Amino acid sequence: MNYTELKKTIRGYIENDFPTITFSDSVTTFTSDEQLATFVKQAEQRIYNSMQFPSIRKNVTGITSINNRYLSCPSDFLSPYSMAVIDANGRYYYLLNKDVNFIREAYPVPTGSGNTGRPRLYAIFGPTVSGSTISNELSFILGPTPDAVYDVELHYYYYPESIVTAGTSWLGDNFDTVLLYGTLQEAYTFIKADSDMLARIDSQYKESLGLFKQLGDAKDRRDTYRDVQVRYPVS
Repeated sequence: MNYTELKKTIRGYIENDFPTITFSDSVTTFTSDEQLATFVKQAEQRIYNSMQFPSIRKNVTGITSINNRYLSCPSDFLSPYSMAVIDANGRYYYLLNKDVNFIREAYPVPTGSGNTGRPRLYAIFGPTVSGSTISNELSFILGPTPDAVYDVELHYYYYPESIVTAGTSWLGDNFDTVLLYGTLQEAYTFIKADSDMLARIDSQYKESLGLFKQLGDAKDRRDTYRDVQVRYPVS
């Protein structure tokens, strides 16, 4: 289901074209398409935060700096999946995710004796700071402080481009029911639908989300080589 089809289906379900709204300042307007776009983006955000799926992961590479224990996060970073440093021979060493205070306690003097070497730990440190300006971008702290330039490979979760701007998405192409019912939840709430309709849509959404989680959190993480196929008892 692409975005055009999604909008058409939503309007068909709720029988509402969401007329353009002009606010009291007589300048600000909120068009029908803008309202639908908001509903879809809110639904996508809830869905992506309800499961862990390969399509919402990506990886990037970077490098450390000698005697600098900080590493910038990608601008679209949400949460870590894994981080590894790679030595000159191409060998991967996966880092353990710890709290900032644990790393500070373990390596209290950033460039002191015994406090530098190949990083073994990492933590999300907080927003980056440039002068007196605090940005919205996060950074990592490493422990121990790198004693050389290491390649770093980070796997992380992010929000894929919305179907609103891309026109299509993995979610719309492969599991459009959860996107449809998630968007309908937002739309019916907006128009203040009766409780029976809200309960029905909520039930449909939870059922489709359950199937989606079964795919992403279960079937996607196993195969029949190590795990036997699912079997149901037959009466």
